Amino acid sequence: MAPEHPHTRRDFLAALGVATVGTATSATTGFARQPPPAAPAQGQDPGLDATAQLLKALSEAAGPSAFEEDVRAIVAAEFRALGAGVEYDGLGSVHATLPGNTTGPRIMVTAHMDEVGLMVQHITPDGYLRVKALGGILGQALPDQRWTVLGRKGPVTAISGLRTTHVLPASQRDIVWPIEDTFLDVGATSRDEVVAMGIRPGDGIAPLSDFLVMPNGRYAGKAWDDRVGLAVMIVAARRLRAEGVRLPGQVIWVATTQEEIGLRGAQTAVDLARPDLGISIEAGVSADYPAIGPTQAQERLGGGPGLFLLDSSMIPNRKLRDFFFDVAAQSGIPLQPNVLTGYGEDGAEIQRYDTGRPAVNMTVPTRYLHGHTGIIQRSDFDGAVELLIQVLTRLDGPRVADIASFAP
Repeated sequence: MAPEHPHTRRDFLAALGVATVGTATSATTGFARQPPPAAPAQGQDPGLDATAQLLKALSEAAGPSAFEEDVRAIVAAEFRALGAGVEYDGLGSVHATLPGNTTGPRIMVTAHMDEVGLMVQHITPDGYLRVKALGGILGQALPDQRWTVLGRKGPVTAISGLRTTHVLPASQRDIVWPIEDTFLDVGATSRDEVVAMGIRPGDGIAPLSDFLVMPNGRYAGKAWDDRVGLAVMIVAARRLRAEGVRLPGQVIWVATTQEEIGLRGAQTAVDLARPDLGISIEAGVSADYPAIGPTQAQERLGGGPGLFLLDSSMIPNRKLRDFFFDVAAQSGIPLQPNVLTGYGEDGAEIQRYDTGRPAVNMTVPTRYLHGHTGIIQRSDFDGAVELLIQVLTRLDGPRVADIASFAP
């Protein structure tokens, strides 16, 4: 049997089973139809349904920006198990098209594979790692954490050192230490030992945090930004295949790279997808916990999926925005508006493609983004899957042409 918590890439991929994490989705709400239960594959938790198994595997996979190999393997295996054609662009984004999906407007549905992380910058003579950030990690999230260093001989667990209170002057005990003062400890006593572990400058580093089922249908884990979006795409595709739904458009399911360091994967992915319309799926910014409020964000766990009306990278196409709210109302799915700044997402690159395309960003509300552990709620996830399916079944040629038109 595969280990319960695999610590090498080979062990991790073996734990996925022969090809895929799961083949069908089930739901805890009325949003989705309930398929027959499936026996868990090797390495899976029999207490989780297929959707939760997928969320666990995606969350626990290590994939900082430009080091998305393990996440890419899951996504590609999932879509191949559905009979999809899979190809890759020059930065490693995954493009999948389900069988029979060859006519009508081209709809790009996208989520990104990478998570915020670190990179090895320097190995000290006494065996510590100095690092640089990959993406927007807060200084408060750096010390006293466990990390996975993606070395050439396999993953290595590291600990970010914490200066003990016993020796710190009182004036320094509440300081947020900058990344320049952060160091990772892999248990080595010298630079040579670190090198022998297969670690070298330029290696990626991901947070290490196990998936956890919490009360009230909530899941804790790392990298919900944006593994939750990937899971929405995959579960929607599973349902479309299982239920034999024929869509009026050509849907290109795209899992992008390097979103956290400047939407880089989306810039190349959109050229290969050539969309007429784009739907980005992201982790939303939940504002239902202390120290954050409605002037910063508006989503809440349990309130359904969200739709961004403004972020730092994009104002969505207003007709497409209204279409989402109309479909949600018709389908009985609560949809939360969110207006915020300080957030960029792949929909912006779809919007700027060629002469411009309608684009929107749908979200699953998430607490504690860009930390080691975030929290989502299953009912919000299931609502996002159902809304995506309902939208895709209505995006025919005339509808897309109307949404894209600015004629008075």
